[in-house]
Amino acid sequence: QVQLVESGGGQVQAGGSLRLSCAASGRTFSGYAMAWFRQAPGKEREFVAASNWMGNTAYADSVKDRFTISRDNIKNTLYLQMSSLKLEDTAVYYCAAPAARWIDITKSTNYNYWGQGTQVTVFS
Repeated sequence: QVQLVESGGGQVQAGGSLRLSCAASGRTFSGYAMAWFRQAPGKEREFVAASNWMGNTAYADSVKDRFTISRDNIKNTLYLQMSSLKLEDTAVYYCAAPAARWIDITKSTNYNYWGQGTQVTVFS
């Protein structure tokens, strides 16, 4: 059974930085895409960033050039380095993994396994 555990959330002033981590277990990490999604209060869950198993990455336009997704296949850990944080980045951030290898990595419906989420709050 795949398990995903996020950490690293917290409160940060606008313009600051945070790094989220997602520890994965239960299967081979390197052979699958991994992604970050987020959900703000009253809004639908939205795509943030993803890394496929070949190392290609994708970002939402709203975070491009501010966030960086990376993965350590030895440690089975996914990261999200967030910089120049804005108030609108406030949300619960979720790590996700798919059951299949060949997927559209930006679509939440393609992910079968989800972490419990970690809260990121950006204040002015």
